[in-house]
Amino acid sequence: MSDVTGRALSQGPATSPAAAPATVAAVDLGATSGRVILGTFSDGALQMRHLARFPNEPVSFGGGLHWNVVELYRQVLSGLTTAEREHPGEIVSVGIDSWAVDYGLLRGGQLLGVPFHYRDARTAEGVEKVHAQFDARELYRRNGLQHLPFNTVFQLATDGLLDVADTALLIPDLLAHWLTGAVVAERTNASTTGLLDPRTGRWDTELATALGISPSILPGLIDAGTVVGQLTGDAAGSVGRRVDVVAVGSHDTASAVVAIPNTGRDFAYVSCGTWGLVGLELERPVFSEEAREANFTNEGGVDGRIRFLHNVMGLWLLSESVRSWDRAAGSSERSSNLELLLAEAGSVPSPVEVFDVDDPRFMAPGDMPARIAGWYTERGLPAPRTPAEFTRAIIDSLAQAFADTVLRAARIAKTPVTVIHVVGGGAQNRLLCQATADRSGLPVLAGPVEATAIGNILVQGRAAGLVAGGLPEMRDLVARAFTPLRYEPRP
Repeated sequence: MSDVTGRALSQGPATSPAAAPATVAAVDLGATSGRVILGTFSDGALQMRHLARFPNEPVSFGGGLHWNVVELYRQVLSGLTTAEREHPGEIVSVGIDSWAVDYGLLRGGQLLGVPFHYRDARTAEGVEKVHAQFDARELYRRNGLQHLPFNTVFQLATDGLLDVADTALLIPDLLAHWLTGAVVAERTNASTTGLLDPRTGRWDTELATALGISPSILPGLIDAGTVVGQLTGDAAGSVGRRVDVVAVGSHDTASAVVAIPNTGRDFAYVSCGTWGLVGLELERPVFSEEAREANFTNEGGVDGRIRFLHNVMGLWLLSESVRSWDRAAGSSERSSNLELLLAEAGSVPSPVEVFDVDDPRFMAPGDMPARIAGWYTERGLPAPRTPAEFTRAIIDSLAQAFADTVLRAARIAKTPVTVIHVVGGGAQNRLLCQATADRSGLPVLAGPVEATAIGNILVQGRAAGLVAGGLPEMRDLVARAFTPLRYEPRP
C-alpha cells in the first residue's frame, strides 16, 4: 500500500474470507486541510485513493478565532457524494477523525455560535477559573492530562454559551451528528477534554459539576469501532442512500498510532504534522508527580490503550514561518519552495543552537521568524538571519524536543525504547528524521505518511468484518506492506 494509491496492503491470515470488493471512506480533518480518502478491500488487499482535499482555514470575526465548521461539513458531504457516485453501492461505512479539544455547543439540536479555534486567546481566562477550583496537581490526579491552555475543560469554563447549551460535541462527533442525528462522544477524543477519568474511561461528573459544567451536556461515550448510525435526512439525500457511520479513533493521533508498523512494545512514536505528538503506548495511565512536572498526558487509544505523550509545537513553526516570508514577499499564496528551503537548511553549518519550541510565544498565528529571533536575542545568543538558517534552527530544535521527550517518557514510564517511529507528514522530512535519530541516539523509522487515514480505514474494516484481530494484527498488515525509511543515529 502506498500513501495514496499504488502498492496494496496484503491482509494475509488476519482477514476474513475473500468477498466482493468493499470500500470505506475515511474523513481526515487536520488543522490546515481536510481529506476524504477511500480504502477498498478486495482479494486480500487494501487499496487507498485520495478522493477529495480541501483547505481548513480559520476565520477571525467578532474578536475571536473560529473554525469554519459548516464549510468543513459541506466539503465532507461533497466528498462522500463523489465517493458514492464513483463507487455506487460499494461504500460500506464512513469514519471521521480530526484534531482534539475543540467543540460545538448545541441546544435542541441547533448549533450555538461558531466553534472557537484552540489558538484563540480566550483560553487564559478559563485556566484561571479552573485552577481557582482545582490546582494543577489535583487536576492531574483526576484527569492525567498535559497542561495545555486550550484543553476543552479550560475552554468550557470561559464559554459564555455554556449556560444555555444542552449538548457539547467535539468536532468529529459534531459532524457525525449532522450526518446521522446521533449524539455520542468517542472515547479517544473525549480523553483530550480534561473531563474524562483515564482510569475508568468515563466522564468525571464530580469534576464537571464543581467547575459549573453540567454533566448533562456530556454525551454518552462509545468506543472506536462502534456504529454511530446511518446517514439520514439531507445527508442521505445528498449521497443517495443510507450508509453506516462508524466511530474510529476520532482523535487523529489515536488513528495514526493504530497504523504504526511495529507489532512489539518497545517503540516510541512521533505523529508529526502541525503538532508533534511524542510518546509511548501503555496499558495503564501514569499519574506520577514526575509525569505531571514533565507535562505528559494520558490520552485514550484504540482498544483501550493509553497514549502517554507530550504535545510538541510541531511543524506549525515552519509552516507559519513560510507564511511570514511569503507575506513579506508580497505573495497571497505560498510561493516558497519547501524542498529547496530544506536542502539549503541542510547546508547550514552545525551544530545549531536550539530554542525552546514549546515557548508559549509560538502558539498564536503571526510573524514566527521575528518571535524566534526574539527568543535568541533575549538570551544574548546570535539569532538566525536567513530563511535557511531559521529553517535549520526549527528542524534541529524540533528534533531535540522529540529526542528529549522520547527519552523522558521511557524513564518516567519505566519502559524500554529501542526505536522511534515517525508517522504523518513529518515522515517526509528527511532532515528532521535524521536529526531526531542523531539527537536521540535511536534509529528512526519514517512512515507511513498517511498513518491517520490508514488507522481510520483499518478500524472501519474491522467493524465491517473485513479485517480480523486486534492492534497487533492490524499493525502486522501495515508492517508487511510498508517498509519505513530507516535513519541510523550518527556520532
